[in-house]
Amino acid sequence: MTAKSDMDILANSMYEDDPNGNLAPATTKDQESAKPEELKVTTAGTNTTQSPNSATITSTSPRWGPQNKGAQELALLYSPGKRAQEIICVYTCIGLMIINLALIVRHLRLERISVAFLSALCGIITADFASGLVHWAADTWGSVDIPMIGKNFLRPFREHHLDPTSITRHDFIETNGDNFMVGIPILGYLAHYFYIRTPSEIQQHFGWIAYVFLCSIFVAMTNQIHKWSHTYWGLPRWVLLLQSCHIILPRKHHRIHHVAPHETYFCITTGWLNWPLERIRFWSTFELIIEHFTGLKPRDDDLKWAKKLT
Repeated sequence: MTAKSDMDILANSMYEDDPNGNLAPATTKDQESAKPEELKVTTAGTNTTQSPNSATITSTSPRWGPQNKGAQELALLYSPGKRAQEIICVYTCIGLMIINLALIVRHLRLERISVAFLSALCGIITADFASGLVHWAADTWGSVDIPMIGKNFLRPFREHHLDPTSITRHDFIETNGDNFMVGIPILGYLAHYFYIRTPSEIQQHFGWIAYVFLCSIFVAMTNQIHKWSHTYWGLPRWVLLLQSCHIILPRKHHRIHHVAPHETYFCITTGWLNWPLERIRFWSTFELIIEHFTGLKPRDDDLKWAKKLT
């Protein structure tokens, strides 16, 4: 898979600082003259321009943003039942987080800190890979029409590609409900583990406990981190610091994924694994294998929704 150039990013993704207006942001004359001619979009009438490798861009047919027809249809599929599931999952998971944190602090010993740190780091890396695996699978395969799974779990992925910053308009519940649901069985098992094991057994397996706990926390927080990577105004300074140090997913790094057709940089917890996975063609290799044996086309459903421009 070839690297994305600045021209590719400009031609095939929303502007980084576009507040869902789906238009070129205000620019100075110098900035405007620096753009390639084929990427300039007129805002009057129905004038169009076309780059060599991209679809026609018009000022009256939004390719991205809340005015996109596909994005509007997908947003309407968010149901009261889905909302109830998310509320239950968020509060249950937060309760389990608090219980497990208290138990970890209670059993923490100074001599186990180095082991716990290394195990926690491995847990974060695992969470990053897990985010990429789920993200790749949901982006690439399946359909919104699949019973239960489609509208409840694949729909947000389709909407997000058509209106990338819609996630910034979602509240904490809608943003994090599904990821917190994933953390519930893991954190529930971990809390049970504390109660069935002796203190000596807990100390013996403290590294494993730290690994599971941090992996669960970062899995649960993945979509909140993802939301921050699309937020360009009003972020707390500590979030900006974590992004600038690449401890969590940076905004500029994640924008590479949002270059149509959304075929790269799927890891969205820290993003640490994106470059090495692309170097070994991890995702594209699996896509070729699956397409060969099943005949399914990668991102076929995603493309179907992307064509609903008006």
